[in-house]
Amino acid sequence: MKEILGNGLDTIVSQALQKMKEEQGESFRIETVNLAALQRMTGISRGRLRRWKRNLLSPEQCSRKRKSILSDYTSVLDHLLSSGISNTVICFERLKQLGYAGGHTTVKCYIRQHKHLIPAKRKQTAPQGNRGRRYRTSPGEAYQMDWGFVYVTTDYGIVIKCACFAMICHHCGQCYIEFFPNAKQENLFIGMIHAFRYMGIPKYILTDNMKSVVIKRDFEGRPIWQKDYEDFMKTVGFQTKLCKPKHPFTKGKVERLVRFVKENFLVGRSFLDITDLNQSALDWCNRQNAVYHRATDCVPQQMHETDCSKSAASFLETQDIFRYLCPLRKISFDGFVNYEGRRFGVPYRYTGSLVRVRREDTQLYIYSADARSLLVTHTVTWSKQDRYCKDQYANPEQPEEFPTAVIHTEIRKLPLPASNLSFEKFNFDKGGEQDE
Repeated sequence: MKEILGNGLDTIVSQALQKMKEEQGESFRIETVNLAALQRMTGISRGRLRRWKRNLLSPEQCSRKRKSILSDYTSVLDHLLSSGISNTVICFERLKQLGYAGGHTTVKCYIRQHKHLIPAKRKQTAPQGNRGRRYRTSPGEAYQMDWGFVYVTTDYGIVIKCACFAMICHHCGQCYIEFFPNAKQENLFIGMIHAFRYMGIPKYILTDNMKSVVIKRDFEGRPIWQKDYEDFMKTVGFQTKLCKPKHPFTKGKVERLVRFVKENFLVGRSFLDITDLNQSALDWCNRQNAVYHRATDCVPQQMHETDCSKSAASFLETQDIFRYLCPLRKISFDGFVNYEGRRFGVPYRYTGSLVRVRREDTQLYIYSADARSLLVTHTVTWSKQDRYCKDQYANPEQPEEFPTAVIHTEIRKLPLPASNLSFEKFNFDKGGEQDE
């Protein structure tokens, strides 16, 4: 009998056979081993024990895998992979030169399973320390602003794009967000004014190279501001610093804020209209500003009130700033102005071609071009139908003269004569009577 040695199951079978040999003594024969008794002692299936008995092999020899055609060349492949050569065609040709008789697919499967042997493309070097420093400012010195975009599915099944204006204090992290139908320059001014009203006016605004902010740079690298934005900076009283593209050390806080809004505030959110969405966004900002932030090691609302608000200028809504809240619109030929994708009526008696429009929550106010007089007010229902105003198509009043002396002249108006129809000439009865 061939002696069975091994670990694991082999050891169990060996111990069971040894015990049966001690019990049966010299009458023990491996050819006549009771497989049922051996199964009860080892727990191995009877089919597997029968195969061992039939082949008179040990469990170690039965469990040995069949030798692969690539087994003699694995060391060569490992050396090629560790050298950075992972092209299957090159490896296959190298093995063929050494006498490999297998196919290309076998080599490809081996390389796919041993990709961990391929060294990384970028070699690890010794630590060089932090090569950059985060951009830090004093309290109330700088805010960061940016746009974010999200798709909105309407109740009609139409998908539209909505813009989110975001601004954050660089020092304490107090944030403000507001949603607009688009990211036009007029909405940028409205969002900035609302943010200044919420947090105060800083000395600098950090932003990227928006088209509504900067046009280009001169030959010395200085920015050429967009004309309307430059006037807006002078009116409000702040300066702007442009940040390098793809450089998160300077404007990373607002970029992280936009990402946080998408992952926290907008997840699974439904709303009735943009007024409802902005009210929810303001409540969300108040909650986030009132909790502890580990990055700044403070509660943003408390630090902004104690430190940043003292350095930032207070916001005063003057007549010039009020005009930025009311963008210009041109009256159409049928007496409507278009604002946020809807049409609102203007009184026909207004002869000007331009008006200013402002929306506050659910009320829309239409002013004259100089923003001095209020023309009409509409209730925003967010319906696609046109909103008419009172006396929109009424005739304008004209001056009329009345008599100052007693009227003595009198004339008489006669009734109109009966008209003869053209087919009267075909009335033969009438004609016969006249002949008689």
